[in-house]
Amino acid sequence: MGYPLIRDEDISSTLREIDEHIRREYLEGRPEEERDWRTSEQREAERIREAMRSLDPLIHEAVSSIRIVDRGPGRPPTLTLEQKVKLLLIKQLVGKSNREFAYMLEIFSLLSGVDVSYKTIERLYSDELVMMALHNLHVLLLRRKGVSESDAAGDGTGYSLTVKRNYESYARELKEKAKENQDRGEGGGGKDGEKNAVDGKEKKPRRAMFAYSFRLMDLGTGMYLAWGSSMKSEKEAFEEAMRMLGEVDVRLRSVRLDRYYSESMYMDYFDEDTKVYVIPKRNATLNGSWRWKETMMDFVRNTMSYLEEYYKRERSEAGFSADKRFFGWGVAQSREDRIKGALSVIGLWHNLFHLAPY
Repeated sequence: MGYPLIRDEDISSTLREIDEHIRREYLEGRPEEERDWRTSEQREAERIREAMRSLDPLIHEAVSSIRIVDRGPGRPPTLTLEQKVKLLLIKQLVGKSNREFAYMLEIFSLLSGVDVSYKTIERLYSDELVMMALHNLHVLLLRRKGVSESDAAGDGTGYSLTVKRNYESYARELKEKAKENQDRGEGGGGKDGEKNAVDGKEKKPRRAMFAYSFRLMDLGTGMYLAWGSSMKSEKEAFEEAMRMLGEVDVRLRSVRLDRYYSESMYMDYFDEDTKVYVIPKRNATLNGSWRWKETMMDFVRNTMSYLEEYYKRERSEAGFSADKRFFGWGVAQSREDRIKGALSVIGLWHNLFHLAPY
């Protein structure tokens, strides 16, 4: 005999219970992890060494499967595809601007005889062959780590495109504005709905301040399975990541997402045999697909075990944080395709640093 169906009120009641009692009980019941900073630093150093040792053979393998039939008219390229990929990866790692990095390369050009301008470096971020090689490199890294099935977690964030604003503080401001508008019964405005006219006059399009990024992480290895970016919304970045996931040979057993994705429609992005964990929004109802109803029933009836699984997503949040500490909170590119290229390189370095067996 099956369980009776739950009601919308049961979801609201469980959320209140989590706020009042369960979250405290859950957190108090978790043992505190002691961190040995010396061991942690040694581990990070070994990860970097392993990434550097593996870089050349991996790039060579990623590039060797690409066949260029006809380059067309014009001068032959100064750099080989392998050199371009390596140059782009190292440039992102060093963290200098395109022009500063080109100045650094002038020193090496005295030894190599290869002259590289900052424009050449800038174009690497939108070079189709380079992006193809980076995709091949991503697939090779997942294979090297043995990732064929995954319990995953996804998270979104933003990268600043200007030194004037910080994404976290900006996102906090938007949340506060949304609450104020809700209290006053106003609509529009905010993250994806700013009004485009004042006094009947259209506003000029403003330069984007942030690039949205979404990454899907394998919890077992810490490797990113897929990522996406967008100048418009986190949802668009998520959709791009889902398309990328379809291009890698990895089956998702389960996935954990934050409240932004706590809607029935997001269930459809995953295979039927993928278990999706989300915490419902305050106004959540049972309206939606049967799969959504099953997820909400699991949330209400098995709350503690559900939370145990859901909060494994903290590792993906930690991954974003570590990436930003290492590579910075901003992207020093202006064109959309080059911004996407820069964020892809950050994702690749993250995976390269997780090649080591710990």
